Amino acid sequence: MSAEILAVLLVVAICVVLMAGYPVAFTLGGISLAFAGIGYALGLFEPGWLGAFPQRVFGVMTNGVLLAIPLFIFMGVMLERSRIAEDLLETMGRLFGPLRGGLGVSVAIVGLLLAAAKGVVGATVVTMGLIVLPAMLRFGYDKRLAAGIVAATATLAQIFPPATVLVLLGDQLGNAYQAAQLSKGIFAPQAVTVSDLFAGAIVPGLTLVALYILYMIGIAIFFPNAAPAIPPEPNAPRGIALARRLAEVLVAPLLLILAVLGSILGGIATPTEAAAVGAVGAILLAVLKGDVKGGDLFLPVVRKTAQITSMIFVILIGATLFSLVFRGFGGDAMVHRALSDLPGGSAGAILAVMLAMFLLGFVMDAFEIIFVVIPIVAPILLAMPGVDPVWLGVMMAMNLQTSYMHPPLGPTLFFLRGVAPPEITTRHIYVGIIPFVLIQIAALAVLWFVPGLATALPHALYGG
Repeated sequence: MSAEILAVLLVVAICVVLMAGYPVAFTLGGISLAFAGIGYALGLFEPGWLGAFPQRVFGVMTNGVLLAIPLFIFMGVMLERSRIAEDLLETMGRLFGPLRGGLGVSVAIVGLLLAAAKGVVGATVVTMGLIVLPAMLRFGYDKRLAAGIVAATATLAQIFPPATVLVLLGDQLGNAYQAAQLSKGIFAPQAVTVSDLFAGAIVPGLTLVALYILYMIGIAIFFPNAAPAIPPEPNAPRGIALARRLAEVLVAPLLLILAVLGSILGGIATPTEAAAVGAVGAILLAVLKGDVKGGDLFLPVVRKTAQITSMIFVILIGATLFSLVFRGFGGDAMVHRALSDLPGGSAGAILAVMLAMFLLGFVMDAFEIIFVVIPIVAPILLAMPGVDPVWLGVMMAMNLQTSYMHPPLGPTLFFLRGVAPPEITTRHIYVGIIPFVLIQIAALAVLWFVPGLATALPHALYGG
């Protein structure tokens, strides 16, 4: 048995154990450690690789970029509890509801605003599922369409800044890009940052929202019974009163989005500093709405933030151990040869990796894919000619967003299933999400052929 065979068996064993339902972080660390022991017993693994593990963990825990993660999560959870989403959905529903498909268009717009304000998928799915789905069913929307549009737009928090996924992906790609340049003898390497990835994701994210809205308009035109208009409420505000109400509910989230994204894109603050601004802003909004009373809201928000942050970092530590063991078996060299030998050069290698990430989405979470796959394949891809790191990062982020939605293990589907009304079945959710997964794949294809959608804005803002 060779070391490379053990590397392959290591990956297979982890996938099998994950599908059996074991915790991700402990699976990554435990299986990797077991294979390291087997490899050492067979004389195929050098234990010195494990000596780098404590230093790697210390590097993770002292990484200034990753400090943005708990702050963005805190901001998202605080906004979830301060009922801003309810106000937005109610007002947007009144604005577009009288049009066929208008409530679906409202959901897409509010999903974009919540994605830009929260950056946390689970919170957005639960909020929109509890508020929007019952309303859409009450007004006669097709169950599959209602479940699909809610799941798809809630998952925008996976791709649109300040998405947690973009922060993690930016950190991993930054390390990979430096490694790729050093491998080519460039000892003053350029950097790709989280800010670059934030700027690169804006236009593709807006394009995705536009495609969702066009789909809803098409359904309203060709299948009017699936997306009927909402009868106006007798005492609902109209005209100037509705415009005033819309301004009231939009000002707070738009100011917060401007403060966070504007400071990052304008080069005024780093993502970590902007995340701190966002966290303070979310607290202020909750205070102004009267939702913080004696710490009743603050304590559960801190507890939820700690839970999510701990989950992410424990997965990262487990993935770090996996990466060391996999490299110790020569797995990275094996992957390098496999990608280099594919037909089509850089394009063929990227296509193979994108397909592998899409398929891994059936059994692995986006965080797991980022921590396990990116450190192995990204240095190889970025060392190939003609590969822009920002474009590659946005492509990967959009691919990971798709993995969050597609059956059978898309986390968004489980979040929605947990809060959906009884008349919405699992089949309704799975069937309803299919058109939106196809839209995302189409958006990926457009981004493949028009990379300027991802690279134009970062190049305009930061040069290069």
